[in-house]
Amino acid sequence: MYLKFFEIAFNRQFRHILLYTAVVHCALWITNSSQAQPAGSNTLSLLKMPSAARTAALGVDYLSIYSPLDVNVGLDNPSLINDSYHRRLTLNYVGLFAGSHFGSAAYGLKTKLPGTFLFGLHFNSYGLFDGYDEEEVSQGKFFASDIALSAAWAMAVDSNFSIGASIKPILSQYETYLAFALATNVAGSYVSDNKQFAATIQARNIGVQVATFNGTRESLPFDLSAALSYKASRAPFRIFFEMNRLTQWHLRYDDPLKPEATTDPYTGQPLTKPWYDGTVKVLDEVARHALLGVEADIKGVFFVRLGYRYRQNAEMGADARTNINISGFTYGFGIKTKKFEFAFARRNYHLGQAPNYISLSLKL
Repeated sequence: MYLKFFEIAFNRQFRHILLYTAVVHCALWITNSSQAQPAGSNTLSLLKMPSAARTAALGVDYLSIYSPLDVNVGLDNPSLINDSYHRRLTLNYVGLFAGSHFGSAAYGLKTKLPGTFLFGLHFNSYGLFDGYDEEEVSQGKFFASDIALSAAWAMAVDSNFSIGASIKPILSQYETYLAFALATNVAGSYVSDNKQFAATIQARNIGVQVATFNGTRESLPFDLSAALSYKASRAPFRIFFEMNRLTQWHLRYDDPLKPEATTDPYTGQPLTKPWYDGTVKVLDEVARHALLGVEADIKGVFFVRLGYRYRQNAEMGADARTNINISGFTYGFGIKTKKFEFAFARRNYHLGQAPNYISLSLKL
């Protein structure tokens, strides 16, 4: 009798949580969408930068995989936070460009409340700058940085499905200018019984800029995406796949300074496009949403990871045809024992810059 009572009470509480979460996220999504701007013009890029070496090495934005000891999975995908995260700490560091640094830390906690919690800290330091006024008179040095706290929660609906959400208050300080924003992620995941297949749908960075730098409200980098991973039986590797920016079909940047030629420069006659031109453009648009990664498992202790981002490869490649375009390619490795995990990654943004990622996870 008592068991039945608690089961009914829990189901009622669960329904209230789902309803409240849905209402809040719909309201924030409407607010965010009403301020939508073209790609590249939103603020707080910290929200869309992965800090974990494993995620960076695989070239994806977040991981869809049941990984009991990898807290970084839950840091970017709250629906896969699990009880094994209890009292487990992860630290991430990224050396970016020109002296700037990015990193995060997260700690898992299981309480008497339903589900599991994960608390995190994210920071992005852009370095030290020289300040000048309108008349080019030196005003000394100043810093620019972003910092965000995060609180995430997840709960298993049944043995295969789980839901989760996270909330992030973000503070930005650039010299004397301050801005504050509130963002939230909501996700749902499915994991097969044998843990070989996992899939996630996630809405990231739903929110609004509360306080602005100069009175102009900017949009957050909202992203609706779907991700999955699959490992065949006895296969020594796992495949990761993601489709991001699902609410925006056209991601290709058309340079107005380099318009597409419509006439032959020698004859002046209109250029005839091949019959397959339209199909190629559609495939190009689809590929710009796709992210692909592979993780090879060597006896469950050593891991080798590779990733590819077509959009980054297409946009950041050098013009010189003598150079090999390595933009968008990522790689790394990881070592796992019973007590700790270590991972390293290198992500090629373009020919001249490739940040290094370092992650360490351990049980306290």
